[in-house]
Amino acid sequence: MPADAPQSAADKTLSVLEALADHSRIADLAVATGLPKPTVHRILQTLVARGFARSDGHGEYVGGPRILSLAGRFLQRLDLAERVRPLLRELQEATGWTVHLALLSGDEAVYVAKVEGAKPYHLASRVGMSLRLHCTSIGKAILATMPDEEVRALLNRTGLPARTPHTVTDPDVLLKELAVVRRQGFAEDHEENEAGVRAVGAAVFDHAGQVIGGVSAAALVFHEEDAGARGEAVLRTAAAVSRALGG
Repeated sequence: MPADAPQSAADKTLSVLEALADHSRIADLAVATGLPKPTVHRILQTLVARGFARSDGHGEYVGGPRILSLAGRFLQRLDLAERVRPLLRELQEATGWTVHLALLSGDEAVYVAKVEGAKPYHLASRVGMSLRLHCTSIGKAILATMPDEEVRALLNRTGLPARTPHTVTDPDVLLKELAVVRRQGFAEDHEENEAGVRAVGAAVFDHAGQVIGGVSAAALVFHEEDAGARGEAVLRTAAAVSRALGG
């Protein structure tokens, strides 16, 4: 489209969505897109309402979970998931558990790949499903890479809703657990996100050393032994996935 051609509503919305990857404040988004601040604000409200953006309540915006939810569907056919699928499959074969890869999206994570376990049952997880950080092994592995004050700020935004009777809903208790995660390198979920399911997860990093998601292995409680026994295998796979994604 010529530079002086009028922009359609779709052009303006896509411009703001693209700029949101590098900018978080309305003023910066306006400069990056060349759009008036009121227009940017109006578009952001629509993106927030549709789940494509999220406001922190203090004038800053980040990408919303719907972006990765949609991306997760495409990633089943695109190269990122396929690039690491052999690594995920190796972990599944080594553990016998169901293996997931999830990527961070704002204050949540989204499953982008899943390899079913060897047992004759299927977990409810699916590609494109979003997951809370405070009650999942991948989520806690991600949180453990952050300073405590950043974790507290995130928890203030999201809360710690109880998914099951086992969910940790006290920030101080969760922070103590994250200190253990930092020492051992992997996190555990003991029926905290879904009753009857336990998991172990480790963080995945990009080329700049920034956390971008995590890998987990999960199984039904009454079929399997302690999740921690799978920790080192999950940690090795997460490191391999990080390298495959440029980490």
